[in-house]
Amino acid sequence: MTADDTPPGRCPGRIPMYGPEFAEDPGRVYDAMREHGGLAPVELAPGVPATLAVGYDEALEIMRDPGTFPRDASRWQRTVPADCPVLPMLEYRPNTLSANGPVHARLRSVITDSLDRIDTAALRRHVETSADALVDGFAADGKADLIAQYARVLPLLVFNELFGCPADIAERLVYGMSGIFEGLIPEEANAVLAKAARDLVALKRARPGADVTSWMLSHPANLDDDEMAEQLTLLLGAGTEPEQNLIANGMRLLLSDDRFGGDLSGGSLPVEDALDEILWTDPPMANFGATFPRQDVHYRGRVLPADQPIVISYAAANTDPSRSAAQRAGNRAHLAFGAGPHTCPAKGHARLIASVAIERLLDRLPDMELAVPTAELQWRPGPFHRALVALPVTFPPVDHGSPGARF
Repeated sequence: MTADDTPPGRCPGRIPMYGPEFAEDPGRVYDAMREHGGLAPVELAPGVPATLAVGYDEALEIMRDPGTFPRDASRWQRTVPADCPVLPMLEYRPNTLSANGPVHARLRSVITDSLDRIDTAALRRHVETSADALVDGFAADGKADLIAQYARVLPLLVFNELFGCPADIAERLVYGMSGIFEGLIPEEANAVLAKAARDLVALKRARPGADVTSWMLSHPANLDDDEMAEQLTLLLGAGTEPEQNLIANGMRLLLSDDRFGGDLSGGSLPVEDALDEILWTDPPMANFGATFPRQDVHYRGRVLPADQPIVISYAAANTDPSRSAAQRAGNRAHLAFGAGPHTCPAKGHARLIASVAIERLLDRLPDMELAVPTAELQWRPGPFHRALVALPVTFPPVDHGSPGARF
């Protein structure tokens, strides 16, 4: 659907970011958006107008100027119905993602200081152990869905360990977060998520340990229970769904692109190159980081209306034709982790988890192949993520108890 084919009741002149057409080939839709310049008029959901920053320079400037482009959605959300499918992803929450200025600095310091205490060697070992356990579960089958059986589960196992989160609370956290990403039953998803996060806070106040949740609770900023629950919810959302997509999209590239062929188990370089490529071309969060100007902003020859979302397209900005694509391996100038004061504070951890997860999988099952042609892989609809429905693979069955099963 183009901006000129708008059905009745929807936003005329705007390009929709929902439905199968956008999910299957967002690159083609981004190309159409670029006809409007670096800022495109879009519709996030039926009847929900927004501006999408598709130019690299525009996206970077907006992310670096929170004074003009703050993150607070509280006035915008009064204009949309309670069942709006994108509301749970964009609505104001008292967390560092929605905060600005000194409030943002205070909340972010709790997160960054606590994440800095993570032992990266221990993190690597835990990812390896968790990855081996998951591979053991399907290695003898000769086939697997790397989404359901690996990429979706592994970040949760890591989160549970890092945050001292019991499995029963984690299951509820993931259920609620999945509902928010998918835009399904927003009120139920929010309620489940809020209750689970508060249960984790209560548990860690009663029984602190050597984990990120406990470190956050003991931070000098002295967050109360509500503030803690909101920051944990944010960290879960950032640490599970996007991480799943980074692992899965990296594996898809390694298994489908001839540039990454050959002996995939021969070292870390192909994996690191693949992750660089994915972070440039198919970042796990394709469009997010919404800002909401408090007044009309005259920017680059157009007026951006007050309180209307301006969403950053990390995917479109990274593939802006004005930026050279000649060298992506080792090039970290992409915007996949954001920029400015809201840059992802865990990007180093995220990349480590993804690289170890992929390396371990390829070490264990070096003869893995896609079970279907790349063109037949299906993508989950939605304006924000770049996420596969499934990633089916085949490989020679391996008895994980036999000699040589691990390398």
